[in-house]
Amino acid sequence: MILEHIDSPADLRSLTPDELTLLCEEIRGFIVDAVTTTGGHLGSNLGVVELTLALHRTFDSPKDVLLWDTGHQAYVHKLVTGRRDAFTRLRQAQGLSGYPNRTESEHDWVENSHASTILSYAHGLASAFELQKSDRRVIAVVGDGALTGGMAYEALNNLGHSGKRVLIVLNDNGRSYAPTVSRLSLSLTHLRLNPAYIQARQRLRHLIRELPGVGELAYSGVHGLTSALREVVTPHTFFEALGIRYAGPIDGHDIAGVEMALANAAEWPGPIVVHLLTQKGRGYAPAEEDDIQHLHDVKVKVSVPDETGAAGDEGALAPGPAVIDSIDEVAELPVTTYTHAFTRALLRHGEADPRIVAITAAMPGPTGLLPFEARFPDRFVDVGIAEQHAVTAAAGMAMAGLRPVVAVYSTFFSRAFDQANLDVGLHKLPVVLVLDRAGITGDDGPSHHGVLDMALALSIPGMTLFAPSSAPEVEVMLETALSLDGPSMIRFPKTPAPWVAPGDVGSGLEARKVRTGDGSVCVLAVGKMVTAAQEAALMLSHEGIDITIWDPRVISEPDPAMLADASRHALVVTVEDGIRQGGAGMFLADALRASLPCGATPPVISLGIPRAYIPLGKPDMILAELGLDGDGVARSVREAVAVGSEHLVSPVPTSPAPAVPATVTTNDALD
Repeated sequence: MILEHIDSPADLRSLTPDELTLLCEEIRGFIVDAVTTTGGHLGSNLGVVELTLALHRTFDSPKDVLLWDTGHQAYVHKLVTGRRDAFTRLRQAQGLSGYPNRTESEHDWVENSHASTILSYAHGLASAFELQKSDRRVIAVVGDGALTGGMAYEALNNLGHSGKRVLIVLNDNGRSYAPTVSRLSLSLTHLRLNPAYIQARQRLRHLIRELPGVGELAYSGVHGLTSALREVVTPHTFFEALGIRYAGPIDGHDIAGVEMALANAAEWPGPIVVHLLTQKGRGYAPAEEDDIQHLHDVKVKVSVPDETGAAGDEGALAPGPAVIDSIDEVAELPVTTYTHAFTRALLRHGEADPRIVAITAAMPGPTGLLPFEARFPDRFVDVGIAEQHAVTAAAGMAMAGLRPVVAVYSTFFSRAFDQANLDVGLHKLPVVLVLDRAGITGDDGPSHHGVLDMALALSIPGMTLFAPSSAPEVEVMLETALSLDGPSMIRFPKTPAPWVAPGDVGSGLEARKVRTGDGSVCVLAVGKMVTAAQEAALMLSHEGIDITIWDPRVISEPDPAMLADASRHALVVTVEDGIRQGGAGMFLADALRASLPCGATPPVISLGIPRAYIPLGKPDMILAELGLDGDGVARSVREAVAVGSEHLVSPVPTSPAPAVPATVTTNDALD
């Protein structure tokens, strides 16, 4: 096999065309085998095989800087930069990251997983190289809808204005911007990229302008003629309107053609786009035919699929019937995750209230909105990778009397915090933010853990924050959120949702008392941490420690009955799967202190995610390492009780948590 002998980009440059073709086949087979074994991003990487080989054969990485946006399309790049053997632990704890990772290789510059950022990195690097008088090239690969993000447009505008020398490879796999294609435009592209043609054209224009008396007029005529000709045979792209030269489209699976285009474009002295057409999932029929991207991010260990074919641990409800005709069909939708519960509740409310509009940012499937889109296509909006726009557009809808529901991943909400704060919160608008994948998410690593959402939401005045601990509570909370006059947020994890009896579900803005203890310790467990608290209670009951458990449900406006009951205990412990500093626990502790006379507050210990970037791993394993499973909560309570109440004070860390902890327990913060 050829792949076995590829240990660095230099090994690619001596391969013949036939050997390159064979290598592409081997790489695709390798990626399919690896991803279906460990999980990972499949379709996007199968589509960039030829493109990646052409890049590494044309440029000299890491001297020349190769940047990937988004980073989940960099598996082939990792393969040819010496990490082949590491794929046995792809997206596993202490294993190979699913994104570029600076600690893995000198060929990785940006640990990039959130889209639409790479052109800004490219602008910065090119600016630095220019100041340093360096001839290093900067190549930025964008695709998978990255150009739908506003930050990408900001970077394009600045690149065109500054004229920085950046080569932008637009990987167009049908999921993003696509200019008109024709054989004539393809031929013209090769002509326009040819350095000899460019030099000859510049000399001709110079000579014409030097003609006595008529130079400027003749030059204007020739320039106008060539511009008009270009308008006839190619679309007037917005790139060139921004001052960025455009070439394409080119077949992205033709290595020789791509190499020629890249080599010629590399001679251009300013920013240039080379537009490549690729096929997502190429070479693997199931991925090629995957219209709704089930094979974008492949999961290996999943719960039993529901009857629509959606895997429970992914949290996404499959499209179901093409058209949902009645509320009876909504009631029949299965519920195995928090996302499923949200889907069903939103459909039911959408049926009853024509003001409800669903908005998402390029993730209708994973957030459970496909059935809503099928049932109410005129009330569904996918803005692309543009969370900021999604939230402010929702604000405009709310101003006009609609009830917008914005559904995105928790990790992506941080991109739209300013809009949630000033465009929604400041105007007290009834926008409902639904954040999926909240808390520790696992395989995608530090960029995808949704640990900031509660701290961010609690800093917005008037924002009502809901944290369901079971599937039925999602439906109750959505109903309450849609009735409020101001903004609200419902956050939940992607893990399977506990099912509780209707009588155990809270209502409105009330907390839920899960367990009554002997008055020694009261645990306020946020969202999914109720399960961990219940496990801890069972362990501690055998040791004579009988704890009370409350499910706050609404963090921003704590139930007075819960606070009053907690105040009668000798110790209060808060538990959350969000960032501890400024998070739900500290908010509840402040509320408890404010509800009591000075000096009457019992000691409060807050357990949560440390101020650190948490590496990848299975969610349960990470939570256990952080002391946020049943064992960890029991251990924290046990140690606190043993120390004695005189030492039980709200902990304040004396130093930051390590940047990448191998094992972190919240007890470190209790000293």
